[in-house]
Amino acid sequence: MIDFQHKPIMLSECVDGLNIQPNGVYLDCTVGGAGHSVEIAKKLNNGTLLCLDKDDVALEVARERLSKFGDNVKFYHCDFKDFKKAMEYYNIKAFDGILIDLGISSYQIDNAERGFSYMHDGALDMRMDQSQELTADEIVNHWSQSELVHIFKEYGEEQFANNIAKHIVNERKEKPIVTTFELVKIIEQSIPAKIRFKGGHCAKKVFQALRIAVNGELDNLYETMLALANCLKPKGRLVVLTFHSLEDRMVKRAFTLLATDCICPPHAPICTCGHHHEVIWINKKPIIAGEVEQAENPRSHSAKLRIVESV
Repeated sequence: MIDFQHKPIMLSECVDGLNIQPNGVYLDCTVGGAGHSVEIAKKLNNGTLLCLDKDDVALEVARERLSKFGDNVKFYHCDFKDFKKAMEYYNIKAFDGILIDLGISSYQIDNAERGFSYMHDGALDMRMDQSQELTADEIVNHWSQSELVHIFKEYGEEQFANNIAKHIVNERKEKPIVTTFELVKIIEQSIPAKIRFKGGHCAKKVFQALRIAVNGELDNLYETMLALANCLKPKGRLVVLTFHSLEDRMVKRAFTLLATDCICPPHAPICTCGHHHEVIWINKKPIIAGEVEQAENPRSHSAKLRIVESV
């Protein structure tokens, strides 16, 4: 079996947050290495767990690790934003609980061939779904300078987006940029030396931006949160684990709308919208990893867990 190593973040908090019923129907939108799903499946008797992932390598590993649970666990290869295709395929009408882990797996980061990491030299790939055409190489070598600036600012919140984009365009005029380390070197040269390594690696934000752009991570995320909530049974839980502020803001905004009765303008004399809340907050403030987990797993530092329950 593939050595797919990934330590699930806030494992007990996520599983407890689902409030699992033994005969319930559950959805793991991003099964990855099945760390969360194994614990969910353990709590099911005659229940069903549907596992999705756009990374076919992850899905293969999950099938193997969850095989002991038999037909209780089902699999479907897709981006979780296409979850309704899986529902139709298995004739599932609604869920008692839905889990979304929006993080990238340790396997994907540490596998140099996948091109996700600025710490390993590899091809500029960054595709979670290896069947798609768009890669980081395509973006870095063919997108316009203004497009590069946009994604570095929008998806990476990179202060030196303009200078980095300019250096990339100048470099690729001489020869294509083909490896992660070549890109890292360009980023280093684009940032003033005195602040190059303050607040983490100088390439972190650009690599995040490229990964988000390649995989469309923020595309329709807000709308998908609303759609998933509409597929919950009464008392069903939606549990979402985020890892950077951009996606967390979208999740929080969607949950806030779902938990709000009136959405009329603040100064409207009477309510005319007819909107009623569809969920209640289980935790208004995000849950974060405990001190022990943060010490043992640095990737848990930025994680935030939000939970709502359908009414």
